[in-house]
Amino acid sequence: MKAERILFLGLLLVLTGAGSAHAQSKTGTAFGDFLLIEPSARATGMGNAGVTLLDDLQGVYYNPAAIAEVSQWGASFSHSEWLAGINYNYASVGIPLGKIGNGFFSLTALSSGDMEVRTVEHPLGTGEQFHVTDIAVGGGYGLRVTDRFSAGIEARFVQETIWHTSASTVVLNMGTVYRLADEGLHLGASISNFGTDARFTGRDLDVTFDQDPNVNGDNSTLPASQLTDAFPLPVLFRVGVSLPRRLGSDGRILMALDAFHPADNTESVSLGGEYAYKKAFSVRAGYQNLFQQDSEVGLTLGAGLKGKLDGHGRAYAIDYAWANQGRLNDTHRVTLALHF
Repeated sequence: MKAERILFLGLLLVLTGAGSAHAQSKTGTAFGDFLLIEPSARATGMGNAGVTLLDDLQGVYYNPAAIAEVSQWGASFSHSEWLAGINYNYASVGIPLGKIGNGFFSLTALSSGDMEVRTVEHPLGTGEQFHVTDIAVGGGYGLRVTDRFSAGIEARFVQETIWHTSASTVVLNMGTVYRLADEGLHLGASISNFGTDARFTGRDLDVTFDQDPNVNGDNSTLPASQLTDAFPLPVLFRVGVSLPRRLGSDGRILMALDAFHPADNTESVSLGGEYAYKKAFSVRAGYQNLFQQDSEVGLTLGAGLKGKLDGHGRAYAIDYAWANQGRLNDTHRVTLALHF
């Protein structure tokens, strides 16, 4: 027991140090901000306080230690009609590997749809269209080190594309969870999007260049390419607690609270709760990013259904969440999960 606590606290200090290493960037101009869109409808319904939600495959997004809790093959898919008509999709697969741990794969895709190309000379459009697409492909590994302590890691290839220009990098997500008891307090910590800066390249940055405009007769249309800054990643450190409690023979309530230390924003706290009846129907409520400066998010609500597909362990879960985005209008998420 003592060794488990020492290990958890040691890894917590490592994660805290890694998150603090990028804490000086408060510009709000990070590369890969789509990585901060939370996919899980269940966690969103609870205010996105998800760092200790271990019994949900999409909990891996919040804390890779959840990979260690995979007990059977599973797959999940989330869709969100994001702000300004943007489509956001997230898919994941969990693979049990026996005593050596568990594997995990994920795919995130965001698309703006087609938009008109407008320039200073053609403010009503040039007749061309462009679109923005973001993708992240990840793979991870998790292990239950003891019956109370779990750890996990996920690597993700991330790419953002704007018309003919793109940037890419690789990020790491790491996390741990420690359980004081199965029906007692759970402690979790994770760091997300830790990696190297990314710089955009592509033909949209190509220009012609006159090396010396004061000289006549030289080549005034030399081919050249503009360089962009190297943009930092939206590193995010999470730490949280949750407490499950039984209400009678059929009911169960789960309360969760997460604290956030982001690299490109101010600190905040999210909290939420879930009531489940007979492990079949759940209702949820939460509040996101309390104390964050100029926050546009707030109240969240959600519900979910679970059921068996047959008598051989195959099961499904359907979750929905609504989130208040302030002046940016509401967002809606739907998650479908299968276990087989």
